[in-house]
Amino acid sequence: MNTKQHTLKGPVTVSGTGLHTGRPVTMTFLPAPVHHGFKFQRIDLPGQPIVEADADLVVETARGTVLEKDGARVHTVEHALAALVGMQVDNTLIQLDNEEVPIMDGSALPFVEAIERVGLEEQNALRNFFSVTEAITYREEERDTDIAALPLDDYRLTVMVDYNSPVLGSQHASIAHIGQFPGQIASCRTFCFLHEVEALFKANLIQGGDLSNAIVVVDRKVEDSELDYLAGLFKQPKIEVKAEGILNNLELRYKNEPARHKLLDMVGDLALAGRPLKAQILAARPGHSTNVAFAKKLKKLMKEEERRKAPVYDPTKPPLLDVNQIYKNLPHGYPFRLIDRIFHLDENSVAGVKNVTINEPFFQGHFPGNPVMPGVLQIEAMAQTGGILVLSTVPDPENYWTYFLTVENCRFRRMVVPGDTIIFKCELLAPIRRGIAKMQGQAFVNGNIVCEATMSASIVRKDQ
Repeated sequence: MNTKQHTLKGPVTVSGTGLHTGRPVTMTFLPAPVHHGFKFQRIDLPGQPIVEADADLVVETARGTVLEKDGARVHTVEHALAALVGMQVDNTLIQLDNEEVPIMDGSALPFVEAIERVGLEEQNALRNFFSVTEAITYREEERDTDIAALPLDDYRLTVMVDYNSPVLGSQHASIAHIGQFPGQIASCRTFCFLHEVEALFKANLIQGGDLSNAIVVVDRKVEDSELDYLAGLFKQPKIEVKAEGILNNLELRYKNEPARHKLLDMVGDLALAGRPLKAQILAARPGHSTNVAFAKKLKKLMKEEERRKAPVYDPTKPPLLDVNQIYKNLPHGYPFRLIDRIFHLDENSVAGVKNVTINEPFFQGHFPGNPVMPGVLQIEAMAQTGGILVLSTVPDPENYWTYFLTVENCRFRRMVVPGDTIIFKCELLAPIRRGIAKMQGQAFVNGNIVCEATMSASIVRKDQ
């Protein structure tokens, strides 16, 4: 797997028809900067709105994955996303002049070939992998679907399907690593069963479907009159079929092409989690709805991981606020000056540093011969860090007091001892209203959380 982020060397365009809308569409993949991710842009709409490839923006999963943001929709995104993941692209802007990604031949191969034509460019940033460290499972009873992600230092997928069909039977497909996607999975086409076709047309779906971009599995005996009707639906002069097989006797590219296509869909849908994965994915009878539900579960875990990640502190860089600047605003004196530096500060978060030495006055009594920093002082230091964030919201912080109101969900995870460098991070949980701030605070030593709590404080003018 690539360790650096990649984008395209230049723009590349494909044109075709939307499978479900039946409308012509031109789609262009454009280079994008690091950390951009996958984003769609509807250039046919006023303002050319952008819709991120985000599981939380999925609004439909009936026969395809549909994204919507602020009224702008993009239909059937899974094949294009699968091609990008399979080619290990990290950043691209995908422009569309209509609402649906073109179906092409029903696979991801045309998108892979377009990316190969233009080539990839390595970017000066590491890929932000989400590495699964323990089993993550999902089950949907109604569809009898199971998905699991297991720890692996690569991206491996296995899919099993069972359609109770004499034509397909039980099938499975797998790739040992994502590098096998372009050669073994990308060319596998979408499919449906004959009994679904008429219902899909009546539901105003597959309006762009024909026998060149979909495999139609015939799982029952078909009369000549119905073949004539199907020929009309698919705009074909004639349609043939064996007793049970593939409509128009279409040849499969692989014996297990349907299972491989389910794997393709899963790769595309899981891209909506937002980060490249390091995991072994095992899935039984997956579909778009369950794939998206699992992507949402992964995204939630990613957010939790980010929340619990220590801020990056570089002691060689000058601080935003040194100790003199910190206590110009905070009214604390010896021995309650517990923060040495502030190295990050924005509208919603702050990060600071406390260097713990054996000379701290509290070590004389806590505990002699076994010095441990008291938990209440860790909370006090965290609150002072948060106080800098709260005071940064007013133009004259020297004229305000900050008062503790509540401490909730406090946890002490590890001991803090002399020689430790504590990194404190505080983030606002909601905008400050009526002088009340609520923050999530965390303390880290060597990248591990030692203390965390939810804190509330009030900010009051000194002349009040």
